[in-house]
Amino acid sequence: MPYRAPISDFSFLLENIVDFQKLRATELFAEATEDMTDAILAEAGKLCAEVIGPVNRPGDVAHSTLENGRVRSAPGYADAFKAIAEGGWVCVSAPVEHGGMGLPVTLQTAINDMMSGACLSLQLNPLLTQGQIEALSEHASDEIKALYLPKMISGEWSGTMNLTEPGAGSDVGALTTRADRNEDGTYSITGQKIYITWGDCDFVGNVCHLVLARLPDGKPGTKGISLFMVPRDLPDDAGNPGVGNSLKVVSIEHKLGIHGSPTCVMEFDGAKGWLVGEEHRGMAAMFTMMNNARLGVAAQGIGIAEAATQQAVAYALERKQGRVGGTGAIIEYPDVRRMLLTMKAETFAARAISLANAIAIDLAKATGEADHKARAALLTPISKAYGTDIGSEVANLGVQVHGGMGFIEETGAAQFVRDVRVTQIYEGTNGIQAMDLVARKMMDGGEAAYRLLDEIETNAEAARATLPDLAKPVFNAAENFREVTEWLVQQEMQDRFAGCVPYLRAFARVLGAHYHLMAAMAEGGAGPRSKLAAFHIQRLLPEHEGLIAHVREGADGLYALSVDELQAV
Repeated sequence: MPYRAPISDFSFLLENIVDFQKLRATELFAEATEDMTDAILAEAGKLCAEVIGPVNRPGDVAHSTLENGRVRSAPGYADAFKAIAEGGWVCVSAPVEHGGMGLPVTLQTAINDMMSGACLSLQLNPLLTQGQIEALSEHASDEIKALYLPKMISGEWSGTMNLTEPGAGSDVGALTTRADRNEDGTYSITGQKIYITWGDCDFVGNVCHLVLARLPDGKPGTKGISLFMVPRDLPDDAGNPGVGNSLKVVSIEHKLGIHGSPTCVMEFDGAKGWLVGEEHRGMAAMFTMMNNARLGVAAQGIGIAEAATQQAVAYALERKQGRVGGTGAIIEYPDVRRMLLTMKAETFAARAISLANAIAIDLAKATGEADHKARAALLTPISKAYGTDIGSEVANLGVQVHGGMGFIEETGAAQFVRDVRVTQIYEGTNGIQAMDLVARKMMDGGEAAYRLLDEIETNAEAARATLPDLAKPVFNAAENFREVTEWLVQQEMQDRFAGCVPYLRAFARVLGAHYHLMAAMAEGGAGPRSKLAAFHIQRLLPEHEGLIAHVREGADGLYALSVDELQAV
């Protein structure tokens, strides 16, 4: 079925749940009025439904291909991207001084969510460009900003991220790509990178690669890595694409999903590059891009969850099966209702977390306050891991709702499963996100987490008078989670890591219940959102107790079996 942009959900969340009004109260975002926000969401939603959504299935079937060393995009992608670029949708949060709109990251996150639900493979192109715009804005020289940013913001050029190598996946510090200094101040980049999303593109004038490489005097590990801008075509004196650089696409990977998005093996053979930031400080600049992308990837998972839910509901309304009351459609079966309600409740919770994360990023930028920065940092791994886990789980439930027809490609339900699966892996696997949460994000002794739990409990207390059956379990869950956090920060790192994944999931469970409770309060406790909140709080929130029990077990049980025993049992 055609994708429908969930504009009303975004409006409800922005105005009632994540406190978008705080942004409007700042000088930086004072122009982001409710009327302007509604207009942005409506226009973006129309683009996603009418232009981007229709190319999703053709791109999955036809794929992007490699011809004579150049990528040929899937059918319809060029026209759809042209509409994205001409409408200014590549990066609405880009700085005004370089041609952007300067809108909040919160609105960019909502747009990324909708574009991903419409066509994840195509949305990956602007997502990578958004991350590069952020990295260049923060770390590049004025000359690089002036040349590259306007062209990427306009969609004339696109950007990529080149980290991974055949022998250096999550261990970025093990990379072997080399950078040599040239007499003219440029650098020669030599090496191979893999898993490069949209490593080439035939509907933009140039592809701009941000490449991590090591100078001859660079120290081993991540502290000796530098970052370079390496364009596919070298800009001439007028800033237009000129002669080709010494790089090429070696091959396109054959993947489980996102077939329309070319995942390239890139070869750099003395390619000319320009330093971004300082020598040997490349990871700081790249982390700017990666953190931007992690929230973007969260939106990808949520967008797919939305699309899969829409299709599952439509199918359940149509499909007649067996003897059941009402319409005779399978939506009357209790287990189908359970699956659909789970899909709806999880998607809402994940979307609320991602938008709250974006609000914290925007407030940190607008105010410079440390608490907002800490909140943004805390929520980023939760948003990415939970948003993409939910994307995959909801897509799988969508197949189950379809039954046998879900396993048949023509329904499109299977494509959601295939496409979203990689989001749990790229931009830092979800296990790494969980490790980051219990390690770096707890370097403050858990203070940022406690401040968030304080807000959850205060809100639950305010709801006790009108919604006692929902408020009490949310308050109790927050207290339970506070206790396990107090325990966690006292543990050795190996024991933290052993329980990091269930810890993150339990945190997301509590946060999701909090936002569902807020939705019920905003609605007065009697509407459809209140009923969905009751489903989440009464049936899904209790899972946090089992997750917390897992966290407290520590690492010993994971190593009780020797490697030989693990293979033998």
